[in-house]
Amino acid sequence: MLLAGLAAGCSDPGLTGVPGVQAVSLAEVAQCRQITTIGMAPPVYGPLSAQGITYARNRIMADAAEAGATHVVFTPVEPGALVTEITATAWACPN
Repeated sequence: MLLAGLAAGCSDPGLTGVPGVQAVSLAEVAQCRQITTIGMAPPVYGPLSAQGITYARNRIMADAAEAGATHVVFTPVEPGALVTEITATAWACPN
């Protein structure tokens, strides 16, 4: 899946990132409206796990942007643990 995205010309937000959506802490969205919760399994594991986690986080941010979010709060993961799902809450915050 990750390699297919590379072959598609790098237009996949999982690879390129998402402008306009910020990853923040829960304290930073106190004055915001929660929109939804989004989750995704990383597409790769093992030696490429860090890239898989980055890809999943970027895709979640893209999905959040499509839902109208300006910020996301990712659920923390335990360092060194096998990450089988990345989850986040999406928030719409005033400018």
